[in-house]
Amino acid sequence: MSTPDNAATFTKGLEGIIAANTRLSDVRGDIGQLIYCGYDINELAGKVTYEEVVHLLYHNHLPNRKELAELKATLAGFRELPQGVIDLMTHLPKTTPPMHAIRTGVSALGCYDTTADDDTIDAQRRKALRLVAQMPVLTAYFHRARQGKPIVAPNPALGEAANFLYMIDGEVPSAEKESTMDLCYVLHADHGMNASTFSARVTIATLSDMYSAITTAIGTLKGPLHGGANEGVIKMLKQIGSLDKVDAYVDECLRQKQKIMGIGHRVYKVLDPRAPHLKRMAQVLSAKLGEPKWIQMSERIAERMLEAKALHANVDFYSATVYYSLGIPTDLFTPIFAIARTSGWTAHVLEQLADNRLIRPQSVYTGQEGLKVVPLAER
Repeated sequence: MSTPDNAATFTKGLEGIIAANTRLSDVRGDIGQLIYCGYDINELAGKVTYEEVVHLLYHNHLPNRKELAELKATLAGFRELPQGVIDLMTHLPKTTPPMHAIRTGVSALGCYDTTADDDTIDAQRRKALRLVAQMPVLTAYFHRARQGKPIVAPNPALGEAANFLYMIDGEVPSAEKESTMDLCYVLHADHGMNASTFSARVTIATLSDMYSAITTAIGTLKGPLHGGANEGVIKMLKQIGSLDKVDAYVDECLRQKQKIMGIGHRVYKVLDPRAPHLKRMAQVLSAKLGEPKWIQMSERIAERMLEAKALHANVDFYSATVYYSLGIPTDLFTPIFAIARTSGWTAHVLEQLADNRLIRPQSVYTGQEGLKVVPLAER
């Protein structure tokens, strides 16, 4: 084993290693706090819309009425996809997992954008906003096509959350559904130096392009240890089946030392501050839909895990029940996460470019040394 003279202390998974300065968000895991550009998430949730958060991340302040109206108009105007990308998304195999589809769609968008390699700040901002607007359209077109249904064109009169629901359902959502989805977008918009954000910054730090960076981020988010966890939660609840079987399931997981999806967090050592907002939404939706068992099972699992392991439920744990209660297919849970997080990813890409340096960590060599080549005939 050899290490460079100036090598930093090795930490598995880069835990505790600071990779960048950022003004965008801060995850304070020891006290369960999440900050967006100076605002506690509890101050923002329920008080601002997703579009206001997009403006906050891009410009470091909440918009006034004029700025918000301009941003909404810009996003609505950027939703149209190139026909070639529409054809691609609607002709993918119906069995394609949605995260594969949107990863492919974003990469394809880069092929149709003549400014893909334009590195001027104005061009980068346009590409960033265009991706915020087009990610939900990609997702909705693919989802409708795989069901054999006609695609629904974006409605410029609707905001981001309402338009997505409109495009997947074919009808304008109720105010309650819109506000629920909008709050989910707000809660998922950014989250410090998480794995997908880090991967986006690594890619753009090579002076690659915006589309490549976001494609990288989507591929990273896809993993079940990151965004894919919310799909795992609803699958777990379905596997358990009913409230009376929860204790036995948890006991068996504890005995087998198996991870329970949606419980615990890499950074938060106390309660994930986003979880209570989603828990309240899950309770309301479950009560209105007359199927309370999902939230009841979730609450019991969370209670048992807090007692047994002092682990709290995270954002994925309750977002799964919220999305399921809204009638959203399980395999669209992570794409919705990606739709919301595109605002954070693109903001981080712009921030990285503003003060860029190639991200090139060191490694510790643990292989053999001093080996000699044995002639091929003697091996």
